Amino acid sequence: MKIGIFGGSFNPIHNMHLKIANYLISNGYVDKVIFVPTGNKYSYKTNMISAKKRLKMIKLATRNNKNILVSDYEIKNTMVYTYQTLLHFKNKYKQDTIYFICGMDNLNYIDTWKNSDIILDFSIIVVNRNNEKIKGKFLNKKNIEYVKIDLEGISSTIIRKNIKLNKSIEDLVPKNVLDYINKNNLYREDNEVCIKKLLEN
Repeated sequence: MKIGIFGGSFNPIHNMHLKIANYLISNGYVDKVIFVPTGNKYSYKTNMISAKKRLKMIKLATRNNKNILVSDYEIKNTMVYTYQTLLHFKNKYKQDTIYFICGMDNLNYIDTWKNSDIILDFSIIVVNRNNEKIKGKFLNKKNIEYVKIDLEGISSTIIRKNIKLNKSIEDLVPKNVLDYINKNNLYREDNEVCIKKLLEN
């Protein structure tokens, strides 16, 4: 089985995250995708809400898709690097092939990540969202596969901005995620307040 590891802050998860996962599955790049939200180590990011809430939204967004799983591996650990996450799933799914799903922007500076040589030994699926150029050193690596997906201009940043401006995000996130955001009044506070709450959780 081919298992894709899809990491990120997912702050919040949105329709394009789901489109990427479903596209890779339906086109045979992987058989399953595991969403792996980061822990609270990136509390400096704008309006980063607690890992528990981000995890909950991912579970809501993917609960009806048997081919998409959600892992709290990075949330349960204080500090986790990408290479550690990939090794964790490689050990957990010994009979399967682990794929690292990332964007072209990540690939182009992945060699600066901790133990990047380990990451680059894995099979990698690179999603080219904005026709970014590939660095020459990665062009001929046989374990890297490039996938062009037609993605609308949706991002978590845009969603958070729209919420603060009281603009609709109805077409940007699944209905149950929208309901959860509204019910919990998420992304409406200043970043300083969000960081304080993160540290308290």
